[in-house]
Amino acid sequence: MPCPVSPDSPAAATNPGGCPVSQPGYHGAKLDFSKDMSYGDYLSLDTILNAQHPLSPEHNELLFIVQHQTSELWMKLMLHELHGARDNIAGGQLPAAMKMLARVAAIMNQLVHAWDVLATMTPPEYTAIRPYLGASSGFQSHQYREIEFILGNKNVTHLQVHQHKVDAHAALQNVLDKPSLYDEAIMVMARSGLAVDAARLAGPWHHATRSDPSVKAAWMVVYRDTDQYWPLYELGEKLVDIETAFRLWRFRHVTTVQRVIGFKTGTGGTDGVGYLRKMLDVVLFPELFELRTEL
Repeated sequence: MPCPVSPDSPAAATNPGGCPVSQPGYHGAKLDFSKDMSYGDYLSLDTILNAQHPLSPEHNELLFIVQHQTSELWMKLMLHELHGARDNIAGGQLPAAMKMLARVAAIMNQLVHAWDVLATMTPPEYTAIRPYLGASSGFQSHQYREIEFILGNKNVTHLQVHQHKVDAHAALQNVLDKPSLYDEAIMVMARSGLAVDAARLAGPWHHATRSDPSVKAAWMVVYRDTDQYWPLYELGEKLVDIETAFRLWRFRHVTTVQRVIGFKTGTGGTDGVGYLRKMLDVVLFPELFELRTEL
């Protein structure tokens, strides 16, 4: 069988079988990365793909680890976008902020579907690895807590979980002490001439968002005159998209947990499904949902 590359070609080299092979690569692809950055180098794949350290002899533990590690990577991107969106809202750059918020909603939808994979773990399979998890729990995820804080669901008690991690604690304290993404949206409405009570605009910022009649009234003006307040109207709907996606994420979480562990106590000490069900009642942007009954 003839060799596919002419031995006379300047791009030819000889493989161990004596047949010339094309250089620099297949279909022009570069093959030699001894002196250049490769795909794996750029993505630090050696580090990422060797970051899974199962503690049990069980086949299914790798699924559990990869599920949560990839979720944390998506949450890292989500925080990058949420911080950028908050800064842009504060600076009055609403189009840029809304682009970022659209990406956040898409990330949350990605995380919703990620539960489909973990749901393939059956109760006996989880029970086999549970003793190896110790007291570790998703409740201790500082990135998830930061997402909640920047969206306005703040609880200073949750800082205690992260006292042993100086950087994580400092990041959470920083978000706790600053206006949330929703606080910044409300301040934009006030700067646009809509009436918002001064007390709502003054902080302090370390408590969870509470419904405020003046904020609801301001949003009602926006939604009843969308032509005049189109940027604010679009911002409001982007926030609704975020909250809707977040609720689906939480719902898919609780249903997956119930499917896999039933009503057992969580590894972190919470009452598991019972705790997660309570979280379904949390409303991030209350006025944006309250006004829908009256429109």
